[in-house]
Amino acid sequence: MSIVGHSLAGGPHRRPQVLDLNDYAHDVAAVRRWTRSALSGVTADALEDILLVVNELVSNAFDHGRGPRRMRLHRSTEPCFVRVEIDDTSPDPPTLGCSRLGGNRGRGMVIVHRLAKDWGVTHSLHGKTVWAEITC
Repeated sequence: MSIVGHSLAGGPHRRPQVLDLNDYAHDVAAVRRWTRSALSGVTADALEDILLVVNELVSNAFDHGRGPRRMRLHRSTEPCFVRVEIDDTSPDPPTLGCSRLGGNRGRGMVIVHRLAKDWGVTHSLHGKTVWAEITC
């Protein structure tokens, strides 16, 4: 596991906590455990919503994106919110409500859309960042 960055505790301008997803090879459960540890102190209800968003965004990055992949967690305490950012090198944005992997898939971004205060995609020369902000 590679962790780059600093703790999420502190003031409003603290650095994000960063996780190299390539070290996890589709082990989304381990990413959720890392996220739970990184976000200690967040209420249980908010944490469950955040973990579900992380699960869906990381799964999408593994299923549809290309490496290298990285996750960043930004946390603010006043007001309380968490921003999850997932980088990958694919230029293809996520789709809301349908999946390129078949008919039994495609609800992940619908879940993110319903749980997040806001979400979106930022494109770059090297791929994209899919992000979501969840209030706690």
